[in-house]
Amino acid sequence: MNFWKRAVLALTMAAAFSVSVPALAAQQYSEARTTQAAVVDAVVARPLGVLVTGAGALLFAVSLPFSALGGNVGEAAEVLVVKPARETFARCLGCTSSAQKSAKNDIE
Repeated sequence: MNFWKRAVLALTMAAAFSVSVPALAAQQYSEARTTQAAVVDAVVARPLGVLVTGAGALLFAVSLPFSALGGNVGEAAEVLVVKPARETFARCLGCTSSAQKSAKNDIE
């Protein structure tokens, strides 16, 4: 039982940390991409995003029977897996949100 308590605590802390780091980065850096923002994104935010995406996939798998009973499998997948994966892998380096234009569109 002690193992499960530690696992839940670790996942909760990772989720809280992953939410706070991008918020702090967004406050610290302006919307304009800078070298510092790209470095912080590559060194801190992206590895945390990979961890959060993996933890979300694990939580999604655990909660899948309950989500299926409730009829909200798509919503659970969107929140736990798709959104963190989009922020990790589809966002341009140094951007604070995946909704921002890609680097290719910024040049034009």
